[in-house]
Amino acid sequence: MKSKRFLPVLLLFMLFSSFALAKEGIYHGQEFDINISYSEAVFPGDAVFIKMKLTSAKGIKIQKDAKTTAKAEIFDKKKKISASDFFTVSTVKKSQQTVEMMAAMPLSTWLDPGNFSIIVTFTPFGMQPMEFYLPLTISAKEFEKEEIALSEKNTKIRTDNSPKKVVQIDRLNTIFTTINNSSIYSFENFILPVESQRRTSGFGDRRIYVYSTGKRATALHYGIDFGVPEGTEVFACSSGKVVLAENRISTGNSIVIEHLPGLYSIYYHLSEMNVTEGQKIKKGDRIALSGKTGMVTGPHLHWEVRLNGQAVNPDIFTQNFARK
Repeated sequence: MKSKRFLPVLLLFMLFSSFALAKEGIYHGQEFDINISYSEAVFPGDAVFIKMKLTSAKGIKIQKDAKTTAKAEIFDKKKKISASDFFTVSTVKKSQQTVEMMAAMPLSTWLDPGNFSIIVTFTPFGMQPMEFYLPLTISAKEFEKEEIALSEKNTKIRTDNSPKKVVQIDRLNTIFTTINNSSIYSFENFILPVESQRRTSGFGDRRIYVYSTGKRATALHYGIDFGVPEGTEVFACSSGKVVLAENRISTGNSIVIEHLPGLYSIYYHLSEMNVTEGQKIKKGDRIALSGKTGMVTGPHLHWEVRLNGQAVNPDIFTQNFARK
């Protein structure tokens, strides 16, 4: 196994970018240059985005089939808390070769605040493996707590362990954990899926369900609930491909859209679905009407975002998450 070279000077030139939570860094070397922008200050439940552009130095001979690969890992001291491979955004071959890559890592809502570190390991243009460190600050965040009484119908839905429900859960989890590096549809900021600003539940809310039997169960709310009347138009938050459009036991009429490798938006409890699986859609397209299907206490739209299988705060995607 080849040893890794450490690039400690990468952090000698760091700038705050126009995006409030981002930093930018530049490394100049004899063989290549690196431009980095990344989320340096985040909250539990957010995602850490890293955009990296590598440019070979003039006169450096690059082998014909040389590949550039990279991986990012977040550590709390020695404990790894998240990781992601980079995917290639673009490659330009001229007298110099330029590769632009991106990685996104989800953060748990249960993380304690503190100072963390990111290790980026990469093989530039088929050269030997190298690595560098980036600092990361996770600030404290308070999540809402709520208690929800479930009717007999909703109690049965939530405690349903039927084979049909298990199959539906397994299919959804398989979609959420699928990372296809060629699935690059849009780096644009997300829009909200409805015109209403009325929110009835937030991302990361700590819930206690009170069953009709008197029993109680704790849960985490994975998305944002918009309190809109049944029949409200629902729009695609960004361009992508529909990878699920079906009626599920727990979430009713449900749509999932793939936007980037490992990045999905989800729309639950719909009264009507206007898209089919495999369909390509554009940001702002009407995809459904809101409703009250599945386990609900009233009409609303549940909007959720999954990254590499983990639910993350949808609001961060309405900002400049892709460092354009």
